[in-house]
Amino acid sequence: MQESQFQNRLILVVDDEERMARFIRLNLEHDGFQVIEAYRGMDAIQAVRDHMPDLVLLDVMMPDIDGFEVLRLVREVTHVPVIMLTAKGEEDDRVKGLEFGADDYVTKPFSPRELVSRVRAVLRRTELAGSGSKELIEVDDRLKIDFGRREVWVEGEKVQLRPTEYRLLYHLVQNAGWVMTYDQILSKVWGYEYRDESHYVRLYVNYLRQKLEKDPSNPQYILTERGVGYRFVDYRKQAG
Repeated sequence: MQESQFQNRLILVVDDEERMARFIRLNLEHDGFQVIEAYRGMDAIQAVRDHMPDLVLLDVMMPDIDGFEVLRLVREVTHVPVIMLTAKGEEDDRVKGLEFGADDYVTKPFSPRELVSRVRAVLRRTELAGSGSKELIEVDDRLKIDFGRREVWVEGEKVQLRPTEYRLLYHLVQNAGWVMTYDQILSKVWGYEYRDESHYVRLYVNYLRQKLEKDPSNPQYILTERGVGYRFVDYRKQAG
């Protein structure tokens, strides 16, 4: 069943195995996506610049530069959602991809249904992140958040957040003062199908703390509720 909201979205498939790229393209086109292909890392970077795709499916193993380096270079010019494709299932590769700014990963071999589901989930949550509160939130003298402009300021300096970091911050702030469990965060930020991927939450909370907290090892904004989840400080109570 196709989701009409994603009809004609442009997907860039990057894989040095042309047969695999063609297999992915056919399955995505069957579900209503438009697809372009690239078979080398540098060609992928040029395709991102030329075509501005809605999402990139990026293989790790490439003949010229590997997928991680492609991702790093792509992130210098755009926040387009990226799903890494890897033949390896080790957590180190998964974490490395997320650290470089990937939105998700899929391990080969994968079923066409799984791949399309992941693509839709990433597109869905990317759109949801742009439809939030329009108010300027002054957490304290250090931290200000403008969800309408998608801007975050720390000590007067604008801080760049990755799309997933922004979504995570949005949901934590919208529930300020309340504990959000791992399952709730995964469902809101990544989608219900990610409910078993609790390491995503810990990793991205750490990223946010590094960017927002004065002392990430002693956080004042994103507080840990051990064994349960995380809670954003209730700034409204403090202001009152």
